[in-house]
Amino acid sequence: MKKVMLKTTLSLAVTLASSQIFASGFALNEQSISGMGTGFAGRSSSAEDASTVFGNPAGMSRIKREQVTGGVAAIDASTDIKHASGGAPGGTNKGDMVPFTAVPMGFYVKPIDEHWAFGVGMYAPFGLVTDYESSFAGRYAGKESKVQVLTLQPTVSYAFNDVVSIGFGPTINRIDGKLTSATPGPLGPASDGEVKIKGDDTALGYNVGVLVQATDSTRLGLTYHSKVKYSLDGHTKISGIGFGPFNGTKYDAGLDITTPESVDFSVTHELNDQWTIYAGSTWTRWSRLKDITVESDGVPRPLGGSVGPIGTIKEEQNWHDTWASAIGAAYKINKQWTLRTGLSVDQSPTNNTDRSVRIPTGDRKAISFGVGWSPTDDLTIDAAYSYLKEESVTVNQPAKGNYRATYHNSANGFGVGATYKF
Repeated sequence: MKKVMLKTTLSLAVTLASSQIFASGFALNEQSISGMGTGFAGRSSSAEDASTVFGNPAGMSRIKREQVTGGVAAIDASTDIKHASGGAPGGTNKGDMVPFTAVPMGFYVKPIDEHWAFGVGMYAPFGLVTDYESSFAGRYAGKESKVQVLTLQPTVSYAFNDVVSIGFGPTINRIDGKLTSATPGPLGPASDGEVKIKGDDTALGYNVGVLVQATDSTRLGLTYHSKVKYSLDGHTKISGIGFGPFNGTKYDAGLDITTPESVDFSVTHELNDQWTIYAGSTWTRWSRLKDITVESDGVPRPLGGSVGPIGTIKEEQNWHDTWASAIGAAYKINKQWTLRTGLSVDQSPTNNTDRSVRIPTGDRKAISFGVGWSPTDDLTIDAAYSYLKEESVTVNQPAKGNYRATYHNSANGFGVGATYKF
């Protein structure tokens, strides 16, 4: 029992740390609907609306009128599980484990004078939702995973002149996580119990950026998103096993985890009055995650029913740094209509040895399309669509029911938003 609980607690740590990577795969990667239309190429250099609060705080210097930008992005993911073996005897592998997910966002920017601007944003920088069927063959490794991060970012920018501006915003980040796994029962799969883990924390970080108008037609943007250190407090609960003094009891659990920093560099170039092209790359320092260390206390030991601290355990991860790159273009038909498209390629930091059923993601490619409609000078409505497909990846978890399978992931992403200028 101790082994099951510790491994599940480790799964919580891995999921919280890697929710952003799953987002890069097919969950929550959108903080701008206009940017979504170009595959997020030019994220730190376009500064087209108030969503630049996230993309590049320095871009607020280009916002000449007070404005608010809001929207919602939705993901419809699909997974095909093949060549499954091991796990719970007689288990199923349907693969339909990612529910339809919608994520809102909102930003506000107000120019103060010719140099200063103030803004604020509320958005979900990353998150994860998976929910396998109750009969899933790999349920001992993971059954349900739900992690949400909500960020509030007050921001200021300063324009030195018409060429160079800078921006800075502290981030207040709230993380909540819930995970469940099945526990092998004494009488076989029909007597399985459940391990449920919950944890939460609030931590601080920051975003900082610089924007350079290199020529009349070319802008360069550089944005740094800081690492965020979390110390999660939560509990572990085992239920449904039908015997023992620990059935249905909650036990304290805690872990420290740091999500890594990232750097985004992009270029926006206006070819003429109609065509604009974008390009950009984002580097993320996932190599910080060499292992996960969990502190657990008060969990009953498997023999004799004694209670005492289990202590410190460590699980190797050996993740690597990643690059995400994109190119895109926008065509302005007239004053009212703008068409957008983009192509992006993202790496995954996981490896075939440690990949989990909670995060069965691999390198991906995505193509995006978008449209902007301005019925008046004060209102712009944006819509976007993306299709992404990941490389096939293998999950191999010998310590968790010896489950092994090949995952084929794809997703459709939808977004709609609006910007209103006061």
